[in-house]
Amino acid sequence: MRRFHLNANQLKTIAIIAMTVDHAAAVFLPFGPLKMILRSFGRLAAPIMCFMIAEGYHHTSNRVKYLTRLLIFAVIAHIPFTLSMHGHINPLEATSVMWSLALGLLALMIVKTETLPVLIRILGLGLCCMLAWTANWNFIAVLWVVCFGWYRGNKKMQILIFAVIGLVFHMGQQFFPLLIGWRTVENFKNWYQPGIFLAIPLLLSYDGTHGKKSNFMKQLFYWYYPAHLAVLYLLSLLLAK
Repeated sequence: MRRFHLNANQLKTIAIIAMTVDHAAAVFLPFGPLKMILRSFGRLAAPIMCFMIAEGYHHTSNRVKYLTRLLIFAVIAHIPFTLSMHGHINPLEATSVMWSLALGLLALMIVKTETLPVLIRILGLGLCCMLAWTANWNFIAVLWVVCFGWYRGNKKMQILIFAVIGLVFHMGQQFFPLLIGWRTVENFKNWYQPGIFLAIPLLLSYDGTHGKKSNFMKQLFYWYYPAHLAVLYLLSLLLAK
């Protein structure tokens, strides 16, 4: 029986589709079963993005340029993200996952620099997690990028650490209000969060290849994120009228 394989472009395309479905459901749908199903599918996006950032760290010829590009798009994406998700522009509002991904790459660059003392690398990782705290996927994305990059070549450890981080930190912070009584079962709306684990079979299917290389595809993966958020916001304004 032939094993199922996915290359980098295919994984990124799945992430784009999942992200679009997730954000559209968040913007347009009221709380209910359909929204929970679509947002569960949308949880695929963040783990795949973090995995691809770690792969990019190993494949890029210029890591500083790669980091700079992510930071630029984090700035570009801030306004469309805050408008679509919060309905207003605030420079201090929680920002998009692009910021978390950029800090994840920076953290990976720090911890993989063997000439730095271990303590400095640990402090660097901690600082990146702190700086990502208010961003979408916050320090979870930073830790995922680092774990995928650190254990590259060992899929079992990549998936194990990914699952532990997801279970302990992400599930912990999402379900903590329910566990201590800040939320009740009736008004708790984060039941879709375990959808992150749907990414595991896809990540295990990654074959290590890039897929067809083209400048269009490379640029698409950067520009699509702020563009689709802007479109969702404009559609929400039209529907409101």
